Amino acid sequence: MSAVRAALLDTLDAKAEDERVVLVDEQDRALGTMAKLAAHREGKLHRALSVVLRSPDGRLLMQRRARRKYHSGGVWTNTCCSHPRPGEDPEAAARRRLSEEMGIQLARLEPLFKTIYRADVGEGLVEHEFVHVFGAVWDGPVDPDPSEVEDWAWVDPCALKADLTRNPQHYSAWFRRYAEVFWDRMVG
Repeated sequence: MSAVRAALLDTLDAKAEDERVVLVDEQDRALGTMAKLAAHREGKLHRALSVVLRSPDGRLLMQRRARRKYHSGGVWTNTCCSHPRPGEDPEAAARRRLSEEMGIQLARLEPLFKTIYRADVGEGLVEHEFVHVFGAVWDGPVDPDPSEVEDWAWVDPCALKADLTRNPQHYSAWFRRYAEVFWDRMVG
């Protein structure tokens, strides 16, 4: 790991001391909490959320994660990804993070699916998540936070599927998993 990357992770670790994730078992029963970066360093199974927004004509809203994110920076992924806070309902957390990351406020999201995945995301970090994935149709403005999102685009599902096949390294580990197993649920 480069000295710059190590310093960034140390800074993020210090800032995230109070940011905790909910540790869960494989049935999504809460087992306790842990500092977010510690959970990713140790590969502990924890609760997460994702949002997949579609336009009325069926395109998917994709974001490119900001390069300075503590992992998976610069790759494309679904509209929004994060973790519920301890005691926070996953859908409420998904609506909160959708507003914070993408500037989109929705009163309701539809549950699409739940899944568990484990992936090495580099720099000694492991994503091991029980993910609640939500969706909705959106036809309004998009105003992402540049500290979270480097770029965004509405993408035709056929073109996206083809690019995923040709260039899987351009996409987050979790989005590749969703596309592989739950494609029909995401594209509606």
